[in-house]
Amino acid sequence: MRARPTIIDVAHLAGVSKTTVSRVVNGELDKVSEDTLGKVQRAIDSLGYIQNTIASSLRTDRTNIVMLMIPDITNPFWPEVARGIQDLMGREGYSVVFANNDWIGEHEVEYLYTARRNRLDGLLINPIRVTQEQILASQIPTVIMGLRDGYPDIDMVGSDSYSAAQKALEYLTRLGHQRIGLLLGQSVYSSTHSRLGSYYDFLERSGIPLDERLVVSVTFDNAGGVNGMRRLLELEPHPTAVLASNDLIAIGALHVAAEMGYRIPEDISIMGIDDIYAASVTIPPLTTVRKQKYELGCQAARLLLDRIQSKGPPEPQKVKIPCQLVVRGSTGRAVG
Repeated sequence: MRARPTIIDVAHLAGVSKTTVSRVVNGELDKVSEDTLGKVQRAIDSLGYIQNTIASSLRTDRTNIVMLMIPDITNPFWPEVARGIQDLMGREGYSVVFANNDWIGEHEVEYLYTARRNRLDGLLINPIRVTQEQILASQIPTVIMGLRDGYPDIDMVGSDSYSAAQKALEYLTRLGHQRIGLLLGQSVYSSTHSRLGSYYDFLERSGIPLDERLVVSVTFDNAGGVNGMRRLLELEPHPTAVLASNDLIAIGALHVAAEMGYRIPEDISIMGIDDIYAASVTIPPLTTVRKQKYELGCQAARLLLDRIQSKGPPEPQKVKIPCQLVVRGSTGRAVG
């Protein structure tokens, strides 16, 4: 097998010093004449030389790699977020690696150790178990994905889920719904507390009596929606409308309600939060609250770049991104 060309090979073919070649590959073009730059570039192209980023990182203490760590890569919410991160980081010369922890806290801690061991330049994380203390101890510039308690000293970017739930509940009550169920996404380590708090606050402010049976904790997936909706429909009387913590849960609820013979929205209205693509193609199409997923990724990447490049303010930043009501066919006026 042919040996990989080295910087010395490039220097020899171009007839220049190793230092000159190093300046070219590291972008220090103001220190190299146009004629010399042309010679070095032709030598690089001829030899097929690729810079050894590992060796370079040892000199600069930079790898130009950041990690995006999320709990479920199959959740359709995340691809747009990841695309926003990748587009912005890519323009700045950074690569993004993905770490999917499957809602397993031990995996999350292991991935944090991996990021530290491999000297990654930054971390974007939607945490489920890892603590602020563990993140700070890693000494990796970090941005929290989501507005979370417990991380007051770390930058964070997230959708305004509290207001998203308020928008949904206000819309449902305008349609005449008073008995509104909540399918609350929850895992071993995380739950949608902002949605629950929003639900309680809205009922109190609106003078609607609280029935705790209408709040059902479910997993963050279609199966959670199926199981939770079955429980709500067993109630007497059952809710006239249901708000799910995310669209995956709502779609599961939509399917099981139809299977049980309920007409949507004539018999019961169903709403989600996120506005993933699947929400627009369900039957009927799902009313939801749109989160600006791509913008969320871009904003998080900007904050992280500022931290990596030491440009941000000393105090931690908290960016809250507004949501938008999207009315489709799964909601209608309350009956009775």
